[in-house]
Amino acid sequence: MLIRGPAGAGKSQLALALIQAAQTGLLRFARLVGDDRLHLEAHHGRLLVRPAPALAGLIEVRGLGIRRLDYEPVAVVGLVVDLAAEDAERMPLAGETVLLGVAVRRLALAAGATPLTRYSRSCVHWTVT
Repeated sequence: MLIRGPAGAGKSQLALALIQAAQTGLLRFARLVGDDRLHLEAHHGRLLVRPAPALAGLIEVRGLGIRRLDYEPVAVVGLVVDLAAEDAERMPLAGETVLLGVAVRRLALAAGATPLTRYSRSCVHWTVT
């Protein structure tokens, strides 16, 4: 899952909530790939994401500072979640976006939405596939 949004939209908070959900068994798997700077690459029709080497394993938690977490060196992006999206609908449905020529499912959430609690069933389904 690639989480996008403006500063303060809750990207790191959502990432940490997903990681915690995996640790408690709500999700099968979730791990940090990177925070802030990521490298995207199209490879054989899939969108791959890697952390910037200097920031691998680091995440900034608002109010707590920088924390080190286990991370994945590469992952396939299966869903893009846009936080504070201007085109978000009240009852969001999966759409699609194209990044580097690769079509990826997209979920647009309004500013202030609480995606893990309000949309947990949708996020769980899309994260696991």
